[in-house]
This record gives sequence, C-alpha cells and structure tokens, in this order.
Amino acid sequence: MTEIRIDALLPQEMASRAEILGVKKAEMPFLKTFMLAILAGAFIAMGAIFATTVSAGAQAVTAPDGGAAYTVGLPYGIVRLLAGLVFSLGLILVLVGGAELFTGNNLIVMAWASGKISVWELLRNWLVVYLGNFVGSISTAALMFLTKQYTFGSGAVGITALKTAAAKCDLTFIQAVALGILCNALVCMAVWLTYSARTTVDRVLAIIFPIAAFVAAGFEHSIANMYFIPIGLFIKGFDPAFIHSLGKQVTNLDRLTWSNFVVGNLLPVTIGNIIGGTILVAAFYWMIYLRPAKEQK
Repeated sequence: MTEIRIDALLPQEMASRAEILGVKKAEMPFLKTFMLAILAGAFIAMGAIFATTVSAGAQAVTAPDGGAAYTVGLPYGIVRLLAGLVFSLGLILVLVGGAELFTGNNLIVMAWASGKISVWELLRNWLVVYLGNFVGSISTAALMFLTKQYTFGSGAVGITALKTAAAKCDLTFIQAVALGILCNALVCMAVWLTYSARTTVDRVLAIIFPIAAFVAAGFEHSIANMYFIPIGLFIKGFDPAFIHSLGKQVTNLDRLTWSNFVVGNLLPVTIGNIIGGTILVAAFYWMIYLRPAKEQK
C-alpha cells in the first residue's frame, strides 16, 4: 500500500522538483513563455503599486516656531514592513496564478548544472522572460500614469513614487549590485520554499516573509524597478504642473533620468540579481542535493 504524505516536501525532494521545473521552463515555447513573462511583469508592478500606495503619507513638516523639519507618520521601519508585506502580492500572483519571472527563473541553473538543459536553453529563457517582464512592468507603469492615481491623497502617492524612483537612480554601481545580490537571494529563497508546499496556503505563507524582508531592508529587484522608476519618469516628464506643485518636497529629481534608470540602476541590479539567485541559492542547493555522488567525495 502506498503511503500518502500530507506534510511538506523535504529539501532533497525540493531540489528534484526545482530541477524538473527548470527543464519544463527551458523547454516552454517562445510565445507562451513571453506571454507569461508579460503577466509576471504586470503582477510585480501590481505589488509595487500596492507598496507605493501604502507607503504614501509620511511628509516633512516645518516646526511652528520655524525650527527643524520633522516627519509626520509612522516610523520608517514600520512603513517599510507594511510596504514589504503588501508587495508580496506580486510574487503570490506570479507563483500561484502562474507566470514567468526572470529573478525566480535564476533557479533554472540547477537543471543546467545537472546537464538537463543547455547553456543556450538557459540563456534563451532568461532573455525572453526578462524582455517580457519589461514589457509587462513598463506597460503597467504607463497605464498607472494615465489613471493619475499618483495625485491621490493630495499628491502623497506621487510624492512617494518620485522619491522612490529618484533614490533608486541615485545609487552607486557597486551599491546597486550588492543590493541586487541580497534581494534575489531572498526572492529565490521564497521560490525555493514554495517547492516544499502542498497547498496554496503553504505557498502564500512561504512567499510573504522573504519578500517582506527584502523590501523592508531596501534591497533592489530589477523587475520591480521596471515599474518603480518608469512611473517616476512618466510623472516627471509628462506632468510638469504636478512637479511644480510639489515645490521642494522631492529632492534630487535631476538624478531621475532614463539613462540613470537603464545604466545606473537596471544594469547593476540585474547583475546583482543573477549573482544572488544563481550562486547564493541555486548553486549551493545543487551542490548539496543534486551534485553526482562521485563528485561529492
């Protein structure tokens, strides 16, 4: 009689599952992969929209006696925690709803390391998914700009969006790489943990805390930044009246440019994401659970 197990899969079984899923993803037809990648970009953007909206409201206020400005609202850490919890929506939609996310697909390296797929199949998947994610994310940013949701809360949402975008464009190259490494280590750990799940509830709970942690800590996610920065660029470039109304509430807007987005943020963050996902998670778990026995001696 076959034993029926209802408990979570163990790490060894999770590694085998990751390998099987990696092969399936790499062999998926182009159009299906690209369409699922567009969805993933839009899903992550939805998480970013949720996080931006929840984070809006804290603002600098000058003391009545003309003294130093102070901040009205929740403490920084609490705001970041709330933003992280709601941003988890993005990966929940990806993994439960079904979509292809570049950062999570860094785990396909496990199937490549086992010789189940070729380098070309690995890189093809990454390229198609990355481009699809970009289309989904930036299209969502354009649609959100048209809604003028950034004017809600007396402009508080727009202020938060602009501050977030400008801050991301102000990172140094090395800083962005390092923040990207730590981010995707947590994202891939969230995906890895879902491989142990047997129910939807298991998967959702496995996702929430690693994702909340990376957002709260201020780590950098390349696909999320395909929404966070373009929405700021759209507001800055196409609504000068709104920008003028803000006065000095948003600093270093001069750093918010398309070149700083692509070269100063997206490039180094993507490099960091690849390092964090492929080496700190995929390579380690492959060496522990999937490396041939003769090589482990």
